[in-house]
Amino acid sequence: MTPESGQSPIDPTKIAYVYMQMADHIADRISKGELRPGARLPGERDLAAEYGVAHLTARRATRELRERGLVVTLPAKGTFVAYPETGEAAGEGEE
Repeated sequence: MTPESGQSPIDPTKIAYVYMQMADHIADRISKGELRPGARLPGERDLAAEYGVAHLTARRATRELRERGLVVTLPAKGTFVAYPETGEAAGEGEE
């Protein structure tokens, strides 16, 4: 999930919450198509290890992604990239 160089995209010196940097990085990967709709994200502890953060930070980043509507978490199943809403479901097809 992190860059090929093995470096975490998290910059602790940046004036931003670490969980928000993590959520932004995952959101960017979703928007670029690296993580496709329906793809399962690693568990929170695995995400934490990949990004070099505490597991509660990974949990907060996952919650942020859920609030943005980018992922869906199913208890006992995991967290998955959400399918984009169609125009009609989003209310764009109405006149």
